[in-house]
Amino acid sequence: METSAITAIYAECSGLPTPVSADLTEQHVGGQGLRVYTVNSEWSQINLVGGSRLRFMQQWTLLVDHHDDRKTLRTALPPGPCAPLQGELLRCFSPVRGLRAVVRETSGNHQILEIWDSHGLRKSLDLTALNKHGPVYNDAQFGCLSWSECESRLLYVAERTQSSSAESPGKSPCGKTGNVSVLRGVPSHISPGQALWAPGSRVVVFVGWSHEPFRLGLKFCSNRRSALFRLGLDGHCECLSGADVSISSPRLSPDGTTLVYLQGRVFGPHNQCYDLQSKKTSILVDVVNRPNPDSQRVIFSSACRNRKDLFVVDRRTNIVAFLSDNLSEVYGSWKLLTIQKDLMVVCCSSPNTPPTLRVGFLPPSGGTVEWQTLHQPGVTFDLHWTVLDVTPTAEEDNTQYSGLDFGAVLVKPRDDFHGAKIPLVVFIHGGPHSQFPAEWNTTTAGLVHLGFAVLMGFGQDSILSLIGRIGDQDVKDVQRAVTTALQSDATLDPKRLAVIGGSHGGFLSCHLVGQYPDLYRACAARNPVINAATLLGTTLAVMLERSPITHAAQIQVPVLLMLGAKDKRVSPHQGLELYRALKSRDSPVRLLWFPEDGHSLCRVDTQADCFLNTALWLLQYL
Repeated sequence: METSAITAIYAECSGLPTPVSADLTEQHVGGQGLRVYTVNSEWSQINLVGGSRLRFMQQWTLLVDHHDDRKTLRTALPPGPCAPLQGELLRCFSPVRGLRAVVRETSGNHQILEIWDSHGLRKSLDLTALNKHGPVYNDAQFGCLSWSECESRLLYVAERTQSSSAESPGKSPCGKTGNVSVLRGVPSHISPGQALWAPGSRVVVFVGWSHEPFRLGLKFCSNRRSALFRLGLDGHCECLSGADVSISSPRLSPDGTTLVYLQGRVFGPHNQCYDLQSKKTSILVDVVNRPNPDSQRVIFSSACRNRKDLFVVDRRTNIVAFLSDNLSEVYGSWKLLTIQKDLMVVCCSSPNTPPTLRVGFLPPSGGTVEWQTLHQPGVTFDLHWTVLDVTPTAEEDNTQYSGLDFGAVLVKPRDDFHGAKIPLVVFIHGGPHSQFPAEWNTTTAGLVHLGFAVLMGFGQDSILSLIGRIGDQDVKDVQRAVTTALQSDATLDPKRLAVIGGSHGGFLSCHLVGQYPDLYRACAARNPVINAATLLGTTLAVMLERSPITHAAQIQVPVLLMLGAKDKRVSPHQGLELYRALKSRDSPVRLLWFPEDGHSLCRVDTQADCFLNTALWLLQYL
């Protein structure tokens, strides 16, 4: 196949926009219970020609009937044209007056705080020139932009400078003065983030990450020691949570009486999940417990086996219910973007359905949501997907966690190719604390377009079962999933199997072609862990024994390695070690080196290169 044809397929799959966030404002319109809701959504889209990621905003106006506490969406007006977001780092709408706060970066590397209202730009502050703090954080871990209840102050987190005696968060009053001040009282041994205002605009709540024994990396490792803090504008600070836990995502109830947050074990699983069989839920922590008919239900989206679904949990009964509709077979993934005034904005997708924006009101307890689609993807894909249940054999069963099963998502072309069997690509997720849910995936869609079937998404129900069994149990789990897929689908070709994956997925990919050298015909690994012992700076026999490098002599299949020179998560020397081992044995191996990219290989040009070369590699050897 010509490279231009592969590139065209990738451009079609990767160029679809994805909603990443949403905000809501509400207005009363005369009598008759009619109200107007405005949905402001931010989208991300890849521009393959320009080698960049575009960000733009799109707005919908909803006409809503309010009758006896029942809200019904009457109509959604057609959206206006998309508006590109130039230099915006953070954005937030005030809850009552609909003021729009923006932290923007200019071409001169200055960060500007802007306040917009219905008449245009109301105020602009050059935060860099004020020299109160360093750069404002806009990442998901620390970044925030929060309006106070009185809508006269904004809260954000920024880098501390030598001139400031305390770590940010910074507070920026937005009235006539336009002063910017650094909040005092943040303990010196923590880094604050994810801050928000408590009712009354005199207290803020934030998550603080410990510096002891030193600052640990948080990217891909959200399970570091952290705590929830309450900080008054007078500088008084107190800890609201335990000392040896991992805290994230604090949210305040609409009535301001209850604070809900996620809590997990330090160095435990990176992400918790909800188990429908055991009825276990994430912990709900009531900072203020006051009987009130409002604010009693918590809405969240969470992984549930190989799907992402939308849930509501009633704090009074701990009963958890689904909020997704009977289109669960169409949309395998539901992601909550925001909920305000009981209006939910969600992003739905599946392996054959690109991201779709939908809205619906939270119904009374026991009711169903009347969902309405605001944005349909511009392109649909005629792919078939199904979820397979995988059960390890008795010999593979982990006696400490007996009976664990898991799911795998199989995606393949709908055409039967006139009876010809379909080559299977086993796509393994990284982590190992992550998953491949039944959602839109550019790589998967592109490979299926090229005529491959793709198996993805397997992993243990409990990541704790892997402790001490990395490189053994997880390898057997993948192989069991492959065996299950081949036995359940006669259209798959068992003689044309390949395996691909990144990070821990690359680790398992290399394990599979080393431990099962006669089953696979090709491998493509991105920034794989190859020798776990060298990651610790010492030679540990057990770590070495569990590493793919010990099976290098058994690897017979062609191996494509893609490495980022700036990878701080897994040293690129890991991949180079396997490359040299295979090269010395004259095994077919190719190395792609990306000098400006890191662990995620997330640059637009890098992602395109990786897909093109992976596709060519698989087409050549399958």
